[in-house]
Order: sequence, then structure tokens, then C-alpha cells
Amino acid sequence: MNELFLAVDGGNSKTDVVLGDLLTGTVHARARGGPFRPQVTGVRAALDALETVVARVTASVGQAGQAGQAGHVDGLSAFVAGADLPSEETALQAAFVERGWARRVHVANDTFALLHAGSPSGTGVAVVCGTGINCVGIGPDGSVARFPALGALSGDWGGGQDIGTEMLWHAVRGEDGRGPRTALTAAVAGHFGLRTALDVTLAIHTGELAEGELRTLTPMVFALTDDPVARSVVDRQADEVCALGLAALRRLGLEQTPTPVILGGGVLGAADPYLLGRITEGFAQRSRAELRVVTDAPVAGAALHALGAEAGTAIRERLLDQLRAARMG
Repeated sequence: MNELFLAVDGGNSKTDVVLGDLLTGTVHARARGGPFRPQVTGVRAALDALETVVARVTASVGQAGQAGQAGHVDGLSAFVAGADLPSEETALQAAFVERGWARRVHVANDTFALLHAGSPSGTGVAVVCGTGINCVGIGPDGSVARFPALGALSGDWGGGQDIGTEMLWHAVRGEDGRGPRTALTAAVAGHFGLRTALDVTLAIHTGELAEGELRTLTPMVFALTDDPVARSVVDRQADEVCALGLAALRRLGLEQTPTPVILGGGVLGAADPYLLGRITEGFAQRSRAELRVVTDAPVAGAALHALGAEAGTAIRERLLDQLRAARMG
């Protein structure tokens, strides 16, 4: 009988599940479900929704005659949203174990998936920047550095939503004279098909435009770095990435040790040359970090963790090739 693993990426917008072979890295099945939001729906409801996705992948393999029930799965690695605090991870770990989906279960915050996607040893630091921003680190001795990642309440800035909001802030102030004139004013208004930047603000105020749509402005700022105000937003983003990563390295005692620092998520994965240049400079001045940009889907990190650090390079590459091909398709 095949030795199988389950890999779960449970995000705020969607959930990906992969069922694969531990010995060969072969992907047998994959499926996508809705968001995993235990902080909104409650842990039981979030796990109930996930169970339907797990059932789909295990059933499809069983029908192909490759394996039987979910109980035959040896290991499950789940990296999920809503596990920002150690206490939340502990509660989710217990809830996953209770479901009996696998003999061995590992549950952690979804940022750890990026770390495992970019560091075969599972050690180093990862900074993810998508809608929000977060950072985690694991030292060679197993020590962990992490942040609450609760937004402004815990000192965070630099996700796509933050950047878009900052762009609008500068755009309005440049328009009404409280701040310097900036190309952001016309760019922000034009992005939403409105006449002025203030019209964007008013559309959000009246509910005609969802405030969450501001995150769609983010790619635009990287095309406007000739504008001093727009460039200041990108500079702030670079500074925040460096602040997080360097703090994690410092807490792990790895500032002066060559250490992988993995950058990922929609904002960092775009690999804007100016932004990456500023980040590279910031780390080089105060550490011996080895920066790597990872664009693989988060579930790839979960799958690599399930394989384990002892898996050979060929097995890891076979797994990644299949997941990348499926993503492109």
C-alpha cells in the first residue's frame, strides 16, 4: 500500500488540498475549497468545510485504485490562516487530530508554508506580503521567531491593503494641497474610473466601493517610482520587510550567519527590481541573509514539509514540477 500524505493550505480566500505519495513525491489528487476562517466561522465549522475537500481528494484516489480511505494517510501538514498565535495553533492542532485524517498531524500558521517552500532544511526566515504581511523564522536548533500579525494593532504595515490605503492617502492630500503634488492622484482616480482621488474616498465612504478594493492599487505603485511620493511608499514597504526579517534573524541569533530569507506573497513575488534592490541593500547592511523569492503556491510548502527534510532532491523536484504544471494549467 502506498504511503500517503495530505498537504493543506488554508487561506482567507481559498483552501488547497493535495494528496501525494511520501516515497516518490507523486501527486495523486488535488482539490480547492472555500476560505478557511476559524476566527470568523469557528474552528468546528472551518474543519467541517475542509473535510469536504479532504474527502474529495481521498475519494478520487480510492476510485483510481491507488489507495483506500483517509485513514491510510500517514502524515498531514496543514498551514492555515487563523493560527497567528501559539494558542490558536494548539487549538487547531487538537481539532485536526480529532478528525482522524492522518496518523501524524502538523498544524502551523500559513507563513511557515513559505519557509518550507524556499528552504529544504526548513530553517531560516520567511516574510510574506500579500493582502497582509507576516514573518516567521526557525533556527537550526528548532527555536522559533514569530509575530502576532494582527495588523496595525500589533505594529504591522506593508500588506497590499496597507499600500493601497497609503496610495489613496497621498493621492487625496496631493490633490487638495495638504501634501506635495503626485502622480498618484491621477493614477488612483483613473484606476477606479473616477474623476478625482477624493471621489474614490467618497465612494468608499458611501459603500459604492469596497475598502478592500484598495489592495488592487498596489501593482501600480511600482510603475511610478519616478514620482518621489510613490517612491516613498515603496521605500516604506522595503523598510518594513527588512524590519521584520532582521528582527527575526536577531531573535534567532542568525544575523551574522548565512541564512536563507524567503520572500513571497503577491507583492514580493512580483519581484519588482526597485523594491527588491532596496530590500537586498537593507539586509546586506546588517546581516548575512541569503534572499530567495519564491512564487510557488503555498500548498507546495505544505507538501514539501509533509515529505520531510530527508526527502531527496529528485523527489522534491518531482513534486514541485507537478504542482507547478497544475497551477499553470
